[in-house]
Amino acid sequence: MNSHKARLPGRALAVALSLLLFGAIGDGQAREKTAATPPGSSLDLANPLVGTASLDRKELIGNAPPPGEPLYTGMTTPGASLPQSATEAAPVNINADLSFPTGVPVAYDYRRPAMVGFTGGGSTYGARGAPMVMPVVGDWTVPPDYATSYYDKATEKASPGYYAVDLATFHTKVELTASQWTSLMRFTFPESHRSNVVINLRRDGGDVEVVNDHTIRGVATAGRRDHDADGPYFVAEFSRPFASFGTFHANLSDKGEGLGGEDVQAGRRNVSGSYAGGYVTFDTKAGDQVVVRIAHGHSAEEADQRLHAQDSDTDFDRVHASARAAWAKLFDRVEVSGGTPKQRTLFYSTLYHSFASPRMIARKGEHYTDAAGKDQVAAYDHYGPVPFWDTGRNQITLLMLLEPGVVQDIMRSELDRAHERGYMNTSFHGDHAVFLYDGAMQRGIPFDYASAYDALRKNATDPRGPRGYLAEYDKNGWISDIVPPGNPSPPYAGGKAGVATTLEYAWDDHALADLARRLGKKDDADLFERRSANYRNVFDPSTGFFRGRTDDGKWISPFDPAEPYYNFMMKEGSGWSTLWLVPHDVQGLINLLGGRDAFNARLDTFFSTPYQPKGICRDCTGVIGQYVQGNQPDQQAPYLYAWSGQPWKTQALVRRILADLYGSDASGYGYPGMDDQGSTSSWYALSAMGFYPVDPATPDYIIGSPIFDRVRLRLGNGKVFEIVARNNSDRNPYIQSATLNGKPWTKPWFSHSDIAEGATLVLTMGPAPSKTWGTDPNDAPPSMSAAKKDPQ
Repeated sequence: MNSHKARLPGRALAVALSLLLFGAIGDGQAREKTAATPPGSSLDLANPLVGTASLDRKELIGNAPPPGEPLYTGMTTPGASLPQSATEAAPVNINADLSFPTGVPVAYDYRRPAMVGFTGGGSTYGARGAPMVMPVVGDWTVPPDYATSYYDKATEKASPGYYAVDLATFHTKVELTASQWTSLMRFTFPESHRSNVVINLRRDGGDVEVVNDHTIRGVATAGRRDHDADGPYFVAEFSRPFASFGTFHANLSDKGEGLGGEDVQAGRRNVSGSYAGGYVTFDTKAGDQVVVRIAHGHSAEEADQRLHAQDSDTDFDRVHASARAAWAKLFDRVEVSGGTPKQRTLFYSTLYHSFASPRMIARKGEHYTDAAGKDQVAAYDHYGPVPFWDTGRNQITLLMLLEPGVVQDIMRSELDRAHERGYMNTSFHGDHAVFLYDGAMQRGIPFDYASAYDALRKNATDPRGPRGYLAEYDKNGWISDIVPPGNPSPPYAGGKAGVATTLEYAWDDHALADLARRLGKKDDADLFERRSANYRNVFDPSTGFFRGRTDDGKWISPFDPAEPYYNFMMKEGSGWSTLWLVPHDVQGLINLLGGRDAFNARLDTFFSTPYQPKGICRDCTGVIGQYVQGNQPDQQAPYLYAWSGQPWKTQALVRRILADLYGSDASGYGYPGMDDQGSTSSWYALSAMGFYPVDPATPDYIIGSPIFDRVRLRLGNGKVFEIVARNNSDRNPYIQSATLNGKPWTKPWFSHSDIAEGATLVLTMGPAPSKTWGTDPNDAPPSMSAAKKDPQ
């Protein structure tokens, strides 16, 4: 393909080739242009249902899912919450007490037609939320045999801070909203003397008490995986007295059939055991409403305090209005105009989901429980752990742009947690907390970086710390893998992910070297800079891929770069997707692959070779060739053409990904794989505006192709960064020229210092690639390595 490309003359043929290689741009989007978005309407464009469905075009989903499993959705929630709140009122239509169909405890899937209940907890994935609450008119049953209800999708509505649905089976409308610490559920019942609300803990159970004629409280047992800010205690307060009540629990140890598998007693106030819960009954006329307010805490007293906190209003509509106002304050920082209605909806919906994490544990002055289980009073707004392997790649940069004050509190929270636990949070894989601190420092966000550095350095040098296989990494400069017995078919879940771990530690070390250098620690900087080149030690020149090695240094064989693995050599990816995992030294990777032309040829092949592995990777969806948008390892790859002199290919690819891999399904809500607490959403939000942070530890942003005519970003310091795309449309995705603050701009990237005091970037768009703009090697983004000079 590459040699054929060299023989094609003229701009017209270049456009034809670009369409062949990267696909028709904007297939998934409407063609018509519309007027600018009216001020203040952005909040109404956001739809939290976006992300709850899966893609449905075969060519986009690879060979997933495995038999007997549903295809991954974005696993987002359409429930009601505040930005980064620990509290969420959410619908549940997956009975995760029986199984996790996707292997992840997610509570909601848009494709499911029956509602199981609603939760008011703050679980990262709501299937762990407790208690479950369900309005049931007529007969009800003891969980896990939940009394479910069919619901008409046409009645399902979601917006920031609000969710509503009509339960057709029970002729009951459910509305949800939330404050910082309380979830509110409003049930509008039909006429019935048996309008029930059933409220219960999950499988592990606990204790539940009916306190009086309008209050139920309880505590989940230690078996509940309570890693969230809300705590295991709850209190639920009803807006009107109930006419009757009772309690129940299930006898999971009873292996018989029929009656006797549960214990239900009318009028009993206290109960313990699996699925412990209470039921309350109201005598209602048509249209009668019952509001349930739920709060959680690490003690019964804390739950009660939160229920009656100053902002915990008892009026549903006032709470909903306050939630809208909180989201509007955040959304007002980003204004877009142009694009299609669908594009604007997807943009504001992904922006909404981008603020799913980290979750606030306590506001300044409030109590919280630290890592040692001790009660503390927050000296600042205290946040839970950042999922660095996911959102550390992009969403933290969005926060740095829009909410640097929040970023300061997040950094303080992570550092305090490091002091409590002995090590900095690593989150799943790699050691990426350093991206947050180095990136924030380079963006001028004030902080005690010297103290943070001490904790980050301990992570990187203490073999007893969270960096697995650190001693091996230090000794050999790479991490080996163990060939599994029988060399089973991928994806193989065992192993050390030696290749990916080596690459990610090298990336971490480069950021740590930069931080050390800025703090005047030259020896440390030199040490970590040397280690940041370790990625080269797992590059196999004979195959042109990063490849696993056994502990004796031999290359693992057989090796097929198209096969995805969960932990063997790679981490949730293939050799193809892992090839691009060197964000800190893209030029070094270009050198390894043989220079610009060879690098571009490999990228072209990557995006055009059909995805046809033997193994089924359940979260490898949203594919373009070997590229997988549905998982993190290669999400930066479309932007790497900026280093290799062909930024027009980035522009075409970004447009294609935005159009085809988000919302192109029948529902319009589909995502390419799991959102991972805002990561996949942040990719869309940033790319739709026209730029992306390939390496969040640097202050640099790579220019893509904005889908809007104008973007106004109100930065955290009050300054405005504006991106204007002239002649923009789905037919004009290519940048012809650019100016920054009125001066010609030839670089396919910009740095934070270029926009920090406000700036206007004007891009002139056209229908054909410009082979001159952004192509000069001197205009390439920074990289650890220098380009190799061609021998003359």
